[in-house]
Amino acid sequence: MNFQNLTKVEKYQHYLDVAFKNGRQITSKYRDQKHTSMLIKSRVIESERLRTVRNTLYNSLDNITSSFPRTEQLPDFYVEMIKATLDFKHLKKSLGAVNWAKKKIDGFFSIYVNKISKCPDVKLVNGIRNQFFGRASSIMKQISEELAYLENSRRTMKNFPNIKELPTVAIFGFPNVGKSTLLKKLTKASPEIANYSFTTKTLNLGYMQIDDKKIQFIDTPGSLDRLEKMNYIEKQAYIALKYCANLVVYIFDLTEPYPIEQQEELLEKLQEFKKPLLIYLSKTDITEKKAVDDFRKKYTNVITDLPDLKKEIMKRIKTI
Repeated sequence: MNFQNLTKVEKYQHYLDVAFKNGRQITSKYRDQKHTSMLIKSRVIESERLRTVRNTLYNSLDNITSSFPRTEQLPDFYVEMIKATLDFKHLKKSLGAVNWAKKKIDGFFSIYVNKISKCPDVKLVNGIRNQFFGRASSIMKQISEELAYLENSRRTMKNFPNIKELPTVAIFGFPNVGKSTLLKKLTKASPEIANYSFTTKTLNLGYMQIDDKKIQFIDTPGSLDRLEKMNYIEKQAYIALKYCANLVVYIFDLTEPYPIEQQEELLEKLQEFKKPLLIYLSKTDITEKKAVDDFRKKYTNVITDLPDLKKEIMKRIKTI
């Protein structure tokens, strides 16, 4: 799912300005037409002006609501992302308010265009037009806060990762243990890699083709603390693990300053998700041989060789 195409939500006055401008422009098409009377000509011009303003506002609001996905049609990952990063009720209420405005503007258009068609005096036609403009302006102003919240939501949602519905491997471990490097070696991804400890700014994604099956890899930061304590990216990692991962590769690193006990605690938290799990020991080329041998005694199923890791991933994924 790609949220990059969500329609930008402008301030309410922007939509009014565009609608009224379109209304002024449309009337020039009718001014030179001949009619039996000034009254009929005025009715035609102002009816078309109302129709143009109505259509412009209605279509603008409809573009907003139709660009936001229906939550019932979204994968669980994205539903949970919305709930974790936005006020879900406020989002639904705001979209409902925009739909309400569409219906109200459409209803007032029907009322006032009917009044114009029956107006007996050319001097009163402009007054009826202005009444409709006033009603439409009032409705748009009433949803100004909802439009602002939808724009805020759009900016948040456009940064959601484009997770595909594919067999997925989540790579977990402490910062700088080699997650991004492993992702780069396993796939063609080009994640940000540094020789210092830093928190990944986004979920890095990569893909590997195995026979006729495509595998999605996610480089997932985070400590798996309680959801309310996590930052934005850690929430993404937690939810991706919970809803998307079919297999987890957990990386231990004996060269980093993170005590082995802390790395083991994170592994225990991962195991609570009851996902198939592979343990990979990184940086063995710069780790003391004794430390590697001692680690192998404790974790007899640990993988230290990249080709072996690829084979095991292929073996596990083929069963999904």
